[in-house]
Amino acid sequence: MQYFPEFLKRLGGKAFDHGTAHYVHDFGAAALWLPPDMPLDEEAIGALFQETLSAKRQEQAWSVLEQVDNYHPNEPFWYLPAIGADPTQQRRGSGSALMKHALATCDEEDTLAYLESSNPQNISLYVRQGFEILGTIHGDTMPPLIPMLREPQA
Repeated sequence: MQYFPEFLKRLGGKAFDHGTAHYVHDFGAAALWLPPDMPLDEEAIGALFQETLSAKRQEQAWSVLEQVDNYHPNEPFWYLPAIGADPTQQRRGSGSALMKHALATCDEEDTLAYLESSNPQNISLYVRQGFEILGTIHGDTMPPLIPMLREPQA
């Protein structure tokens, strides 16, 4: 948990540069979306892994990222690396509002939306928004990640 904020910054921080970091309720909930064809900064993520993880944990982390790459669509897609809500704002529709806002752009652009869920409780939110489960990514000591894809809606 100590390094998670830095990991999140390196994973989805470019959303701030592109105006695709969205929030509701005075930052009670937020979502970081990366536009199509914006590659992850694997160099910055790798540097963080080297600074903070043991060699064994680095190997596991790279294995998970490799598995994630296998699920990424071959055509342009919007990527949701992070969405979250303050515990006081959970179960109040904040996640749905954030998703609907970004997915409207996906639909207007006729572009896929993709995410990996690390929280099984969020799967129903994503399914309600039109996402389909693609599989499950396992790491030795990490919780499973569920890659999900949403086709643009007419």
